[in-house]
Amino acid sequence: MVVGAGQLNLTGDEAVGERTDPIRMMAEATRLAAADAGANSLIDKLTSVRIVNILSVRHPNPGRVLADELGVNPHDTALSPVGGNSPQSLVNHACIDLLTGSDEVILIAGCEPWRTRQSAQRSGQALPWIPADPDMKRARRTSPEMAMSHEAEIALGIGMPIQVYPIFETAIRAASGNSPEEHLTQIGELWSRFAEVAKSNPYAAEQGGFSAEEIITPSASNRWIGYPYTKWLVSNDRVDQSAALILTTVETANALGISSDRWVFPHTGTDTAEALVSQRDRLDHSPAIRIGGHRALELAEVDVDDIAHLDVYSCFPSAVQIAATELGLGLDRQLTVTGGLTFAGGPWNNYVTHSIATMVNKLREDAGSKGFITANGGLISKHAFGVYSTTPPTDNFRYEYPQDEVDAIPGREVSMDYEGPVNIEAYTVLHDRDLAPSQAILTTLNPEGERRWATSDDADTMAWLVANEGGGHSAVVRENSLHLNL
Repeated sequence: MVVGAGQLNLTGDEAVGERTDPIRMMAEATRLAAADAGANSLIDKLTSVRIVNILSVRHPNPGRVLADELGVNPHDTALSPVGGNSPQSLVNHACIDLLTGSDEVILIAGCEPWRTRQSAQRSGQALPWIPADPDMKRARRTSPEMAMSHEAEIALGIGMPIQVYPIFETAIRAASGNSPEEHLTQIGELWSRFAEVAKSNPYAAEQGGFSAEEIITPSASNRWIGYPYTKWLVSNDRVDQSAALILTTVETANALGISSDRWVFPHTGTDTAEALVSQRDRLDHSPAIRIGGHRALELAEVDVDDIAHLDVYSCFPSAVQIAATELGLGLDRQLTVTGGLTFAGGPWNNYVTHSIATMVNKLREDAGSKGFITANGGLISKHAFGVYSTTPPTDNFRYEYPQDEVDAIPGREVSMDYEGPVNIEAYTVLHDRDLAPSQAILTTLNPEGERRWATSDDADTMAWLVANEGGGHSAVVRENSLHLNL
């Protein structure tokens, strides 16, 4: 069970200072988590330190460096794969290890000091962070890295989230039948509700609140990033944030005198992985979310309507909409406890540590209710789910990995060299910082139903795609370049 949750959001003059060292930030969040449990002695009892993979940390074994900073010597230190699913997946496997007795007190921690890194890069200032020891023995990896891009995507330089999530968005839009204007208004209203939640989250990066109009209207301060997404529709990387969770058993909690009003029990957990983007049958659906999410709920013997508090992974609006569709959630429900990745922050891998920490406090305030966490890594590629409550489960923590069921779902064939007539399936138009369109990236379907990626840097083509609904429109692909039939 989770007994302590600590969060840190630095917003002042700490930038480019020692306090924003990710190891020191995780140590501070860990101490906050122990204080939250009412038992500082928890730190001395740590048997395992597990770190959410942090792209800004170059230590071969950041868990060992963190343990040294905390003055403890756990028998195990580990590092997750890259991906926003990692915090919930780490909780899932920590619960298994606590049940089997292989560990007694487990720390899960992560940190994202991207505001500091960006400031240092612009100024050329060296960061006073703990230096990495290249000779240190590497951490145990909690699971192997997973390929997240198909060779057809790699060949065209496609793989960054901002290149792909807006493609999911236009696939959703085309399937809905709504006009571009109607759809943009809808996602602006959705994101405005997320911004409203962030106003009451003391750890959120942006607490001012935003109207739908402010979110969707492009301007010099809210430029198009990848159409149809403006800056306020994508994850916020201007943060210095850290979060930590401490998990232990009922027996240890009792022995340390931790009050039962601090206890939050993970009831169930699941993990799943999606096919590569190119091979998915549809870009507006996720069988891995449907199967993994519903299985976590079934194991907990609850329906989604029994869940009082939700946090749906929210790197981009398309991720929320796809998850909501697959899980049977109405978009009018409150789908976040933090405000999401745009407003609460946590742009890379550690957001869900914050969402779990926030969920822990929500459940303590609403004892006996249930919370549901969804976590997403890559390009809607890797998923983890968890059901939580202050009430203990009737049959211990239950975990499943229903990947065989996901893998059995038919996908789509991919063509890398087809040339000829196609129908546009979905697309985005990337924009430069000067607000000018720079490249269109499109998925198309050829007459055989095979998916064919294409790009265009033609100004008229990009302007037309921004002004019109391109989904379903006919075109021609020649040498990876798309030519519209207008």
